[in-house]
Amino acid sequence: MQPSHYLHYQIQNLAISEMMISLQSPALQLNTLSSCSSSSSSSSLKRIKCSFNLPKLPRISVSVPKALMRSMVEEINRFNDKAPLLKENDNTIKTLHDAGDNHLNSVNSKAITQLYAILEAVADRIEMHNNVALQRDNWNTLLLNSINMITLTASTMAGVAGVGSEPILALKLSSALLFSAATGMLLVMNKIQPSQLTEEQRNATRLFKKLKSYIETTIAIGNPTEEDVKGAMEKVLALDKAYPLPLLGAMLEKFPAKFEPARWWPSQQRSNNEKQSMDIKNRNGWNRELEKEMKEVIEVVKRKDMEDYERLGNLALKINKALAISGPLLTGIAAVGSVFAGDHGSLPALVPVLAGALATVVNSFEHGGQVGMVFEMYRNCGGFFQLLEETIEATIEEKDLEKRENGELFEMKMALQLGRSVSQLRELASKSASCRVQGSEIDELASKLF
Repeated sequence: MQPSHYLHYQIQNLAISEMMISLQSPALQLNTLSSCSSSSSSSSLKRIKCSFNLPKLPRISVSVPKALMRSMVEEINRFNDKAPLLKENDNTIKTLHDAGDNHLNSVNSKAITQLYAILEAVADRIEMHNNVALQRDNWNTLLLNSINMITLTASTMAGVAGVGSEPILALKLSSALLFSAATGMLLVMNKIQPSQLTEEQRNATRLFKKLKSYIETTIAIGNPTEEDVKGAMEKVLALDKAYPLPLLGAMLEKFPAKFEPARWWPSQQRSNNEKQSMDIKNRNGWNRELEKEMKEVIEVVKRKDMEDYERLGNLALKINKALAISGPLLTGIAAVGSVFAGDHGSLPALVPVLAGALATVVNSFEHGGQVGMVFEMYRNCGGFFQLLEETIEATIEEKDLEKRENGELFEMKMALQLGRSVSQLRELASKSASCRVQGSEIDELASKLF
C-alpha cells in the first residue's frame, strides 16, 4: 500500500474513532483524551496508534419483518378510512342527545307556561271572590238594617193608628204597605241568604289562595309535567263548580233536604297497579305501622268528627229553615192585621204591633246572627274531613310505593291539618286501636283545629 493511501485511511479511521468517543461515558472520554495527550503532539502516527486502542462498539441493527410492516400499514389505512365514519357517528349521538334534551326542555317549558297561565287565572279568581264576598256582606248588613227599620216603623204606625177611638186610615194603609214591603224583602233575603253567600266566597278565596301556593311551589321545584297541568286545571274547575259566582241559575241550594258536606276537589283517581316495593330502603318512608296509624286516624275522623259536624250541620239547617219561614210569616200577619185592626173591633191594634216586633227579633237573630254562615261553615268542615278521608284512603290503596307521597312528609301534613303534632297523632292512633280492642268509644275528636 502506498504511504499516502495508508495515511488517508488512517485519518478516516481517526475521524470515525473520535465520533465514537463522543458517544461514550464522560469518564471514558476523559481517560481517552488524557492517554492521547500523553503522546507526543509532533508525531501524528502515535496519535493514530492511540486511536487503535479504542474499543469498537458493536453495531445494532433492528430488522422489522415485511409481513408485520405490511399489516401495520394496512391497519393505519383502515383507521384513516374509518375516522370520518366514527366522527359522523359521534356527531349523530351528540345530535340525538341534544334533541332529547331539547325535547325535555320544550315539554318542561310548555308545562311551565301553562302553569303560569293557570296561576294568572287563579289570581284573578281570588280577587273576584274577595270582592264578591265584601259586596254580599254589605248586602246582609244593609238589607237587615233596612228591613228592621221598615218593620219597626210600620209597627209604630200601627200602634199609633189604634190609639184613638177612630183609627186613622192613612196610618193603617201606610203601616200595611210597609209591612208588605218588609215581607217581600224578607222573602228575597231569606232565599239568597247573604251571610251564607259571603261565607262561600270567603272559603273560595281561601281555597284559591291555597291552590295558588301549590302551583307556585310546583313551578319553584322545577320539572313540571303534563299531569301537574291537568291536575291544576281540574282543581280550578272543581272550585268553580263548588263556589259559583253568579246568583241566577248557578246559586247553591240554601235549604237542601239533608245536610251534605261541600266538595271542592276533583275525584281521586286510584291506580290499579299491583307493584309494591318490598325493599326496606326503597319504601319511600312507608311501613306497616304508618299505614295502620293512618287507618286508625281516618276511623276516628269518621266516627267522631264527621258525625259531630253532620249533627251540627243538620241542626243549623233546621233552625235556619224555621227562622226563614217565621220572619215573612210574622210580617205578613202584621200587614193583614194593620188593615183590619181597630175596624169595628174585628182585630185589636195590638196584633200588628206584636207581630212586627217579633219579626224584627227573628230577622235580627237569623241574619244578624248569620245562621246561614254557620251552616256553610259546618258544610265546609264536613267537606274538609271527607277530603282528608279520601286522601288517606287513596294514598294507602296505591300499591306502588314510589308513586306515593313520602310517608314521613304525609304523616306530618296530616298532623298539621288536624292541629296536632306527629307524636300526638301517633298517640291518637294507638288510643283508637286500644279502644276498639276493648269495645269502647274513643272520647276525643281527631281534629283540634275546628
